[in-house]
Amino acid sequence: MRRRSPASAHRLATPRHTRVAVEVRIPFDELPIADLTVGAVYEGGKLGTSGDDPLAKLLPVGNQGGFRFTGQQKTHAYRLAVLYTSGAEADWPDLLDPETGRFTYFGDNRRPGKELHTTQRGGNALLRFVFDALHGEPAQRHLIPPFFIFSKLPGPGRAIEFLGLAVPGAKDVTPSGDLVAVWRTTAGHRFQNYRALFTVLETATAPRAWIDELLTGAPLGPHCPNTFRAWVESGTYTPLEASRTTEIRSIEDQRPEGADAGLVRVVYEYFKDDPYGFEACAMELWRMLAREAVTQIVGTRRSADGGRDAVGLYSLGPSGDRIHLDFSLEAKCYAPTSSCGVRHTTRLISRLRHRQFGVFVTTSYVGKQAYEELREDQHPVVIICGRDIATILKEHGYGTPSAVKRWLTAQFPQRGPVV
Repeated sequence: MRRRSPASAHRLATPRHTRVAVEVRIPFDELPIADLTVGAVYEGGKLGTSGDDPLAKLLPVGNQGGFRFTGQQKTHAYRLAVLYTSGAEADWPDLLDPETGRFTYFGDNRRPGKELHTTQRGGNALLRFVFDALHGEPAQRHLIPPFFIFSKLPGPGRAIEFLGLAVPGAKDVTPSGDLVAVWRTTAGHRFQNYRALFTVLETATAPRAWIDELLTGAPLGPHCPNTFRAWVESGTYTPLEASRTTEIRSIEDQRPEGADAGLVRVVYEYFKDDPYGFEACAMELWRMLAREAVTQIVGTRRSADGGRDAVGLYSLGPSGDRIHLDFSLEAKCYAPTSSCGVRHTTRLISRLRHRQFGVFVTTSYVGKQAYEELREDQHPVVIICGRDIATILKEHGYGTPSAVKRWLTAQFPQRGPVV
């Protein structure tokens, strides 16, 4: 009888963003027999060599690369695949949305000089194959391997966390939207890479017995998780969704972490002596977040803005029959350590009328009392804080301070001090 790992007794259905208080950690020497449990941490070795890599111990996928798989690439006979993210590449911000279960992952053509599909480890070729199989006529989901997603834990060592079992695509996403070739520029050279969308399935544990079945070419064996079986057989997506337990973000949740803080700092330094100039930037950040839904936005006159820095229309519905919601936008370019309080949010709220909503954009954060009043009184106000600004910038390819500075200079050229 196979000895089960300590993690197999735990049913963690929450991603890392909402991790339970008791953390499950699997020692390095137990990895070959361990189940894969969402939220569990798998320890690396301590010899200081490539043999410390825990992924190679967990699954027969080697010890290098963000894309790893078992099977034959030439014949596309894949058994299983791994997506590994370190979170360290600012230009390629892999992202798990725990509320929707959607995972955005970037391909492995991350430097200029190669064609999109001729990468060393074949990650982009794998993406092209699985998305072609997904959208084929008829779909060939039985040829697509299960994807296991792992992320490196911050700090020293090689410990990794299992984020979940995933499949390509997502419910209500068009074939043109789940695998997109995006352009990037490095040292003046343009090149393309993939941005791929996956769905993390509602499966708390991928048992070791199923992994053994995968390696023998039986992905729908008796130990196959029900959500994966349903997806292969009928195309049904059952995402692992983790709803927020509170609508009020703490100060720590609003402020950017690590390298992201440098991105927001560049924005603040650029506009700190010209707060009116930041209004145009805030308008563009909101447009970038809302995408095509913002069909009109204009700044108000500075001498009589009436408690709002911009007004606009947010559109919903098909192109032939859209409805338009009015919104007002307020922008505050504050130092990351300075909060926006009740008097700032009240100013925006006072201008909202029936069937209108507000957008509050700041390089800092909204204080606890102001945030609580917004949510408890159910004011329709969107908060875009420092952490959100960093995420928006990275998603649009501005993942370094220098890239953000170039974007600001090109989009919002400064014309000297404001009189």
